[in-house]
Amino acid sequence: MTTLSDGLTQNFFAKFKGWALRPGDADYDLSRSLWNGAIERRPAVIARCKDSEQVAQAAHFARTSGLEIAVRGGGHNYAGNASCDGGLMIHLGDMKEVVVDPAARRVKCGGGATWGDVDAATQTHGLATPGGIISHTGVAGLALGGGIGWLTEAAGLSCDNLLGAEVVTAEGRIVRASPNENPDLFWSLTGGGGNFGVVTEFEFALHPVGPMVNLGLVFTGLDNGADALKFCREYVDQLPEDTTALLAIGLSAPPEPFVPEAHHFKIGHGLFLVGFGSPEAHAEAIATARAGMKPLFEFATPIPFVALQQMFNKSAEWGSLAYEKALYLDRLSDAAIATIGEYAPKKKSPLSFLPTFALGGKYRAKADADTAFGGSRSAGYVFNIAAHCPPGAPRELYEADRGWVRSFWEDMRPHAAGSGSYVNFMADADEDRVKAAYGPEKYARLARIKKQWDPDNTFHLNVNIKPA
Repeated sequence: MTTLSDGLTQNFFAKFKGWALRPGDADYDLSRSLWNGAIERRPAVIARCKDSEQVAQAAHFARTSGLEIAVRGGGHNYAGNASCDGGLMIHLGDMKEVVVDPAARRVKCGGGATWGDVDAATQTHGLATPGGIISHTGVAGLALGGGIGWLTEAAGLSCDNLLGAEVVTAEGRIVRASPNENPDLFWSLTGGGGNFGVVTEFEFALHPVGPMVNLGLVFTGLDNGADALKFCREYVDQLPEDTTALLAIGLSAPPEPFVPEAHHFKIGHGLFLVGFGSPEAHAEAIATARAGMKPLFEFATPIPFVALQQMFNKSAEWGSLAYEKALYLDRLSDAAIATIGEYAPKKKSPLSFLPTFALGGKYRAKADADTAFGGSRSAGYVFNIAAHCPPGAPRELYEADRGWVRSFWEDMRPHAAGSGSYVNFMADADEDRVKAAYGPEKYARLARIKKQWDPDNTFHLNVNIKPA
C-alpha cells in the first residue's frame, strides 16, 4: 500500500478545488462512515467533490500517487466497497442535484443522490423511475448493478430505464455515454457496476406513479409456512403488472399498532402486495391472499409512494451490522420450501429475513443480451438472505446471523436457477462468483470494455470485472 508523503498531500490539498479531508479533520469520521456498521475503514484522503472536474482531479491525484481508489455514492454497499484503508475516497455525497423534465418524462441526478432525493423531486410531478426499497440507498450503486424494487414488475429494473450518463474515466476524461455516444460504455453501465469509471450524472426515464399507491401485508406463522409459500408461488404468477409482490420470508412481525401484541416479533412469512392500479383491484388481491395464506394478521392502506419507498428504512438504519447472499430461483420448489422451513427459525436478530422479489412483467421484457445486468431475465425470483442487526448490536449477534446466511445459502444452492447471483446482493464477490453472475459471454464482453476504459483496473473496489 502506498504511503503518502507530506509533500504530496499538501500539494493536493493546495490545488484541489473540492473539499479534501484527512484523518484528524473535524468532518473526517462522518465523511468516511458507511451504512454497514460492520465495516470500518480509514482512507488516507477523502475528496468531497461537487462536480465532474473535481472527480477527475481527485482520480488523477490518486493514480499518480499510487493510491487505491474507492468511490462513495450513497455508501450503502454491504461489502463496504465505498471506502478503503490508506487510499483515496472519492466522495460524491455533495453531488445530489435532481432535475426533472416532466414533459419529456426524464430525470437527471448527480452521482451522490439517493433514491429519496429522486423520489422527492419526481413525485412532485406524479412520476417515478424504478429504485430500491430503502430510500437512503444511493442511486449509483443500485442502478449500476441492476436495481430491483417496487416498480420492477411495472417498469423494469433501474438499469433498464437508464437513458444516459456522464462518466469520469480512469484517465480523467469526462465523457458522455448513451445509446448513441460511446454505446459500449453505456451498455456496460446497465448492470456492469462501477467498473468502468465514476458516474457523476445519471439520466433515467420516468413513469406515471402515485402520488398514492396501495399497500397490503398478509402475515402467517411458521406453523403454516410451507402451505403459505406453496400458495404464494402459484398466486404471484397470476398477478397483473400493476401489482408487485414481495415475499418477506422469515420476517419477524414488527411491534406496530396493526400487529396484535401477542404476535410481536413472531417469525413467519409475509406477502407484501403493492398495487399501482385501482383500490378495488388491490382489495381483491388482498382478499385472495387472505383466503390462501390463513394469516395471523393483515394490513392494507393507501400510502404515498414516497412513504412506501421509506417503509423499510427503520429496519435498515445507518450503522446497521449487515451481511447478505442471494441466488435466483426459477420457482419455489417443495424442496426449497423445506430448506426455508429448516432455516427460517434459526436466525437470531429480529431484523434478519429473506426479502424475495417475484420477477415478472417488465423485468422479462428485455432480452438477456440487451443489458449488462448479471441475471437471467427468465428467473422467477431473486432470493436474498439478509442478516441485519441494529446499530450497536453485539458483534456476536452479527457473526451468528452471518454464519446463518452462509449455511442457508449453501443449502439453497441445489434449488437455484443456475449458479449466478444478483451482484447487488453480493457481500462476498470472488472472481468465480462474479463470472457466474454474468455468464461467460456477457462477462467476456464486459472484460473487453473494461480493457478499453480501465485497462489498469483502477476501479476495482466493486463486484470486479478484470480487464481482458
